[in-house]
Amino acid sequence: MSKGLRIAFFGSSLVSAYWNGAATYYRGIIRALHELGHRVTFYEPDAYERQQHRDMADPDWARVVVYSAQGTDALERCLKEASDSDVVVKASGVGVFDALLEARVLDLQRPGTQVVFWDVDAPATLERVEKDPSDPFRALIPRYDHILTYGGGEPVVSAYRALGAKECVPIYNALDPSTHHPVAADSRFAGDLAFLGNRLPDREARVEAFFLKAAELLPESRFLLGGSGWGDRSLPNNVKYLGHVYTQDHNALNCSARAVLNINRDSMARFGFSPATRVFEAAGAGACIITDAFKGVELFLEPGREILVAHSGEEVAEHVRKLTEPESRRIGQAAMKRVLSEHTYAHRASKVEEVLGFQKTGARERVA
Repeated sequence: MSKGLRIAFFGSSLVSAYWNGAATYYRGIIRALHELGHRVTFYEPDAYERQQHRDMADPDWARVVVYSAQGTDALERCLKEASDSDVVVKASGVGVFDALLEARVLDLQRPGTQVVFWDVDAPATLERVEKDPSDPFRALIPRYDHILTYGGGEPVVSAYRALGAKECVPIYNALDPSTHHPVAADSRFAGDLAFLGNRLPDREARVEAFFLKAAELLPESRFLLGGSGWGDRSLPNNVKYLGHVYTQDHNALNCSARAVLNINRDSMARFGFSPATRVFEAAGAGACIITDAFKGVELFLEPGREILVAHSGEEVAEHVRKLTEPESRRIGQAAMKRVLSEHTYAHRASKVEEVLGFQKTGARERVA
């Protein structure tokens, strides 16, 4: 039986979710690839205080290499080590030396080594390169063996193909049942509606419209706001600010509030087909999810039965006003059943194998 693929993965951070919304996605995909027999080395920069805000130790399902963000010598050593891999992945949004990495990983391309650009924010990347024809990444797109994306569906696939991509395949967010699952309710997170998300420029207006507006309309209800960056923001009196909520507390939050709100960033909402990782986290814990409307939601969860959809803060408030505890539990249980059957990272990792040409026929065989 042949061994699995050796995968070198350059991303923002595997061990810290601090200002790093992709952490859960990386963890789920990479753990699932490990369980399929592949060996992943994750290279991440020592930047943005993420190493000081780790929420996990180095895992046994991936090797983690942290390199200095001061100068490029350490990064070049990582690239040299990665040159012996079967697959080299450059994720978007590493945050340090992105342009250099996007070009340098292509130098590792050769027979037996595929090079992948894995876009965890495809709408933002596409908008950037379409507005600026001189963007260095634009000319590199046709050279990658594969473009994988965090979401986006046909609109993103079509846009990447128009820019010359050989192949573009969405690898959607999903659930890791080993990390996100039902737990006992926690009084710290008791409330009628909880929203968890960092304060970002292309999300704040939607948070105002869908979350803060709903809180203003329901002054007797209790709202919870978690995430970094909201501390200096004026909030309605019935909103409790939680600050950064570490990953180990996500299950408790999802299992304690009567409903959990998902709010897409502007670019994700425009392209659609991009449910946030936290949708699957919350569903895996059996939470009742309310989401702002986005195209393609029905591909993941059925509106009205497995998820509640709102087009405005007024509709969010109306959902919260009408939602009973039994109905909340019913919707949450239906969502959990759906994601466990169709939307786990095991499902996504099998798709990655398919894209990379790694066949499962009796003994596993690597396809050049």
